[in-house]
Amino acid sequence: MMQLGNAAWGLRETPLERQAELTASMGLELLELSIAGYERDYLQLDAGPEQLENVRNIFKRHQIRLECACTGNDFTGDTVDEEVTKVRRVIDIAAELGVKRLRIFAGFSSDSVVHGDRFTTLLDALRCVAEHAEKCGVLLAVETHGGVTVKENGVHVHYASVSTRADCWQEMLKTGVSINFDPANLAAVGAADPTAFYRRFREAIRYVHLKDFRSVPGGVLPAACGEGRLNWPELLKTLTDYDGPALIEYEITGDVEDGMRRSLAFLRAGGVR
Repeated sequence: MMQLGNAAWGLRETPLERQAELTASMGLELLELSIAGYERDYLQLDAGPEQLENVRNIFKRHQIRLECACTGNDFTGDTVDEEVTKVRRVIDIAAELGVKRLRIFAGFSSDSVVHGDRFTTLLDALRCVAEHAEKCGVLLAVETHGGVTVKENGVHVHYASVSTRADCWQEMLKTGVSINFDPANLAAVGAADPTAFYRRFREAIRYVHLKDFRSVPGGVLPAACGEGRLNWPELLKTLTDYDGPALIEYEITGDVEDGMRRSLAFLRAGGVR
């Protein structure tokens, strides 16, 4: 069954201690720990033993399981070697903490420019970090995430990347990574039925994000679960056979605690336990 928890991105401006307090107060036991994914993350690449112990104590104090983590990276740009070095370091930190699953990215460049040698470079990078993660006992999950442009009025425009294309996943899965299924991201780039993606790649999906986007003129805006355009009855029915972390990812920092609570209430009302 799905194991509900809170995802890191919307909490990027929230101190880690408060993230854990919120998660516990919601009756959840999973919190995605961001490691060097954002400038305000408690753990950066130079994290030492004292900082790691502080993280362990925060999770222990609030009875939150330290099983899921994430970072930020892009293997489709011009600094792939540096990005691989970063992800390998994050894997080492995650392994030392006992993290079982680490969410990463393929990259945010448009799928229209990631082909030929550039796509081969991406695959080599994924293979390198996947091999290192396997040695460290950490499962890597690559998020289905397109590129995003934010207009001056705050409206988000999503465009397809290799990680939102099923044909590219056929090759990426051969590198040893698994999938972080984010149906809202797939829908935002134009996938009419994200559940079809889930059914096709079910065996490779080991991590799930739950959020929504609402349609506005010119694009979308982040929303709580059930407050946007996803077909939630169909999605939740499809996810009934999923056994793993399913993390609530409310993206707006200004009211993230309320947004996460609204999302949880909606999921509970929909029968998710």
